[in-house]
Amino acid sequence: MTSISSSSPRSARLGLRATLEQEAMLRRAAEVSHKSLTDFILDSACQAAEQALLDQRLFMASGPQYQALMDLLDQPEQVNEGLRDLFSRKSPWEDQ
Repeated sequence: MTSISSSSPRSARLGLRATLEQEAMLRRAAEVSHKSLTDFILDSACQAAEQALLDQRLFMASGPQYQALMDLLDQPEQVNEGLRDLFSRKSPWEDQ
């Protein structure tokens, strides 16, 4: 991921409203991160924005590349023991 430079002078103003609980959580997180509230919110928002943008993927392929991809997708599935093992496990956030 790329990083937006925070060393540039800040000229844009952003405003937002939060609940008291949200503000308290953000202030605490900024404190434990040794950042100002503004820096913490901007860094967190920029990371989320980058991820949202990276999730929007566009794949370009020439005619022969596209056909090769379609041929691969049309092949019958193959057993993959590693994937079978992975999908048989519970997710860490599921109840044990």
